Amino acid sequence: MTEPTHEENHGGALGSRLNWLRAAVLGANDGIVSTAGLVVGVAGATQSRSALLTAGLAGLLAGSMSMAAGEYVSVSTQRDSELAALAVEKRELREQPEAELRELTELLQERGLSREVAREAAEQLTERDALRAHASVELGINPDELTNPWHAAWASFLAFTVGALLPLLAIVLPPAGWRLPVTVVSVLAALVLTGWTSARLGAAAPRRAVVRNVVGGALAMAVTYAAGSALGAVGV
Repeated sequence: MTEPTHEENHGGALGSRLNWLRAAVLGANDGIVSTAGLVVGVAGATQSRSALLTAGLAGLLAGSMSMAAGEYVSVSTQRDSELAALAVEKRELREQPEAELRELTELLQERGLSREVAREAAEQLTERDALRAHASVELGINPDELTNPWHAAWASFLAFTVGALLPLLAIVLPPAGWRLPVTVVSVLAALVLTGWTSARLGAAAPRRAVVRNVVGGALAMAVTYAAGSALGAVGV
């Protein structure tokens, strides 16, 4: 048997990294699908490379900024809630320490410790760092690792941008006759990869996730291409 090493990832730290990675994969997936739908729709109406490039860049920038802003607002709200909960806990520890000690003891009991062991553990944790103990056991918060809205915003911006670049480059770089097939094949292959990756990160069955991803992306491109073709046919 091998001894565990200090470099091993445990608990919340690993879970947090997996959540960030999964969010990055899903952000890239959004960039692929939304931009592919946009440029394929435009391709249904016109073969102009400048029109395709303009539409693709506009979709990339609008989508990435929207993702970043949405993530910043969402994570800022979460951080505000965490700070408010910590402030309440700090006040309660200052005003009613005995009640908080009893509460921590009961929470540890609920996790399977006996009354005596829970009380001793609660006293030791309180003596070491009462706020950290309550934040971890009661609130599930690490005061030193609060969510950062700027990190989340940049991660979403970059993930969406990376995903959006694939259909954008695929539609503008090939010759006119190859643009659509190259884009469709590239996008579907990328969706297979992101579907498989997101499923593996979530410990789910890859096949179902891949099928959902590919069908959704293919449907998006088919609908927008049909709409673009119809508009192009009537000269809009």
